Amino acid sequence: MKRCSLILIFLVSFCSFTTLFAHAQSNGFVYPGATWQKADPQEFGWSIQKLEDARQYLQAVPEGSVMVVDRGRVVAEWGDPGKRVKLSSARKSFLSALYGIYVQEGRLDMTRTLEQLGIDDDPPLTSAERQATLRMVLQARSGVYHAFVGGTPAMRSEMPPRGSHPPGTFWYYNNWDFNVLGTIFEQQVKTDIGAAFRDRIAKPIQMQDFRVEDVYYVRAPTEKGAEKISIHPAYQFRMTARDMARFGYLFLRQGRWQGTEVIPSGWVQESTKSYSDAGNGVGYGYLWWINNWPGVSVKNYSARGALGKNIVVLPDRDLVVVYINHTEYPDDSSAIPEAELKKLPNMTIARMGRLLQMILEAKGP
Repeated sequence: MKRCSLILIFLVSFCSFTTLFAHAQSNGFVYPGATWQKADPQEFGWSIQKLEDARQYLQAVPEGSVMVVDRGRVVAEWGDPGKRVKLSSARKSFLSALYGIYVQEGRLDMTRTLEQLGIDDDPPLTSAERQATLRMVLQARSGVYHAFVGGTPAMRSEMPPRGSHPPGTFWYYNNWDFNVLGTIFEQQVKTDIGAAFRDRIAKPIQMQDFRVEDVYYVRAPTEKGAEKISIHPAYQFRMTARDMARFGYLFLRQGRWQGTEVIPSGWVQESTKSYSDAGNGVGYGYLWWINNWPGVSVKNYSARGALGKNIVVLPDRDLVVVYINHTEYPDDSSAIPEAELKKLPNMTIARMGRLLQMILEAKGP
């Protein structure tokens, strides 16, 4: 009798496992191992000619690397997927993902204010600015319009005057917010961003190329005068297209990797939800852009960096598209004449939107 019971338990367990496995396979939930799996685009329903048209379009835009991942397999790879490039503002979505892990663990509290977190700057924050919560900073709604490290000339020229908007009431793409999030993370978690990213994200999803030294810090020059500096450095990432694609695919799979929850699924949904109107139908979440690309009607969210460092997740099509412009934006743009900055090869939003349209047309309905 005991033996029959054991056999029954085994059969039930085996059937449950095979059912789950079949379900995962039928939904295309495959993951790359040490390297990405490549698929025949035609077998996945892609038009070879239209993919070639997209590849040809790349001849008219800045040199870069592209990866197109369909249901966990690479259907197009153009350029050098192993080339490390500074990602500029795409870094912010990586930090957002780390926040999700530590918020769930109770080590970061979204309701705490800058004052409660012991955050200040030089020149000091006002008492009103110190009331911004961590959630507001993640949403770029802090109302703190202080000098910052990094960024672009446009971000400085368009910054509202200090004190013009109370915390939480106004969205502005604010490098001060993004940099101070790095400071808060390291002070509260007591771990460097690079080490945390390696241990909590890069290793679990088997990134091929990421190294801790690929994260570095840019600090304000001291000779610019107190009114033009900030004590909070910019944290910068260098990364390859194939590792960026893994990060995008992790979010496409709702934070799970090979059956393990790496990023809380609730955070994936919460962080890629729009809380602000960034103009022209574009939204902004927790350091993610929502429905960012002109001419692309399919729901999407993106990590986006200067000159074209893009991870685009299209959940309804089960796609991840990565484009990295090989030209890096300078760490200190304020030291370079604006006319020279405008000469840098730029994969504009319009150009990226066109590339995405062509890729989606190649995929079909």
